[in-house]
Amino acid sequence: MNEREIKSFFSGELLQWYKQAKRDLPWRRSRDPYHIWVSEIMLQQTRVDTVIPYFNRFMEKFPTIVALAGAPEEDVLKAWEGLGYYSRARNLQAAAREIADKHGGLLPDDKSVVAGLKGIGPYTSGAIMSIAFGRPEPAVDGNVMRVLSRYFCIDEDIARPAVRVGMEGLARELIPEGEASDFNQALMELGALVCTPKSPSCLLCPVMAHCQGRLAGRETELPVKSKAKPPRPEHRLAALIQDAQGRVLVRQRPESGLLARMWELPHVVAPERDAWDSPALGQALLSAALAAEGLAGIRAESLRHLGDAEHVFTHLHWHLRVHGGAAQAAAEAAEWTGAAEAAATEETAAAVEPVITAEKAVAVESAVKAETAIAMESAEVAEGQTAYLPEAAFAGEPRGLPAAQSSNEDQQPGAAPVSDAAPLSDAVLQPNAQLNASDSALPAGYRWIGPAEFERLAWPNVFSKLLGAHFAGKLGPLNAGSEH
Repeated sequence: MNEREIKSFFSGELLQWYKQAKRDLPWRRSRDPYHIWVSEIMLQQTRVDTVIPYFNRFMEKFPTIVALAGAPEEDVLKAWEGLGYYSRARNLQAAAREIADKHGGLLPDDKSVVAGLKGIGPYTSGAIMSIAFGRPEPAVDGNVMRVLSRYFCIDEDIARPAVRVGMEGLARELIPEGEASDFNQALMELGALVCTPKSPSCLLCPVMAHCQGRLAGRETELPVKSKAKPPRPEHRLAALIQDAQGRVLVRQRPESGLLARMWELPHVVAPERDAWDSPALGQALLSAALAAEGLAGIRAESLRHLGDAEHVFTHLHWHLRVHGGAAQAAAEAAEWTGAAEAAATEETAAAVEPVITAEKAVAVESAVKAETAIAMESAEVAEGQTAYLPEAAFAGEPRGLPAAQSSNEDQQPGAAPVSDAAPLSDAVLQPNAQLNASDSALPAGYRWIGPAEFERLAWPNVFSKLLGAHFAGKLGPLNAGSEH
């Protein structure tokens, strides 16, 4: 067969296979451009089986572009909570507002308009235009590049932009006339179900007979893809602080940047591994960090290790160690005065003196200053890069994306186990009576929350699970399932 015949065979056999084998997915039951758009945004870096319930709930809560445009941002983030990559939700709503303002709330059949919306890059634009409007536009993601690399035995690094552009040109050539919607979905489906990253099911492949990679014995070597730089590990210490009413102290992240406006436990970066490993150093660091944020009245004494979790981004890998301590009697807390605070500070200093050198003290002070003075870097990146890997926090999470996915990446870091050294429900740091009185006494961005407030606010996954375990009165390995 010549090249033209090999391409024709590929397109014809793939379409025939797809029409018989395609999965019944909720966004495939509609040609509504809004449904297709939301599904494609959700499917970036996220498993199909994870997305399905989120998609259904999202459509129920925000049934139209106008409904999404008019919703409070915290409602959108709460509906997105657990999918990760939260900049996707913000971009989706920003684009919905633009469509509501400029296009009457309807996504137009206009490639230039669709491609110009916030959060939409070449792949998503191609998917929307082809699936929703039947336009012969390529939609090339990681699945598609893997399929094309193997079938045509393309020995070039798919991480290079020039190679991706070439793949888009090839995919455009392969689209049969009038079949853009089904063909692009067929390509994605083949990569998700058959031509998988590590163990392709070649014997089940509808285009196996003329797959150049298989015929050359290179199906497991392709595609060629340079390895991304691993995320930089960062050790952080978090405090679970509970008041006399059982409420937990939380804070809201800054208006912009990484995880903007989401809620979390107070935490601080450990300047060196000693502060991560040593309870005394960890206690001193957390106390200094809280004081630097205007919470000097909170007693962080008798700290102990409660549990560990992880939070993974493209550029950072947080190792989070949660500390807490025994509760004081309310009457004792009410007697808290400036003199008592000074005495407690001296006691703490004496307790940690043997392990805190002058060098370590400077490191702790520098870390606190850096933590409070420097905003986290922005998480806004171009489509096709990973803005924020879904937070893998607890034992039971899968390692890597399964075959059933639609994503610009083949894999993502997996989960790490949680240590259950002590139940989070036992973790109590008793604040003074004044701070305990009301949120108005707290620094800006801080508040006390109970279970009802916890359910309403939006959290990065790691803090959602930690606090969920706390309010449930247990920790233990949680059955987190896929990235939620």
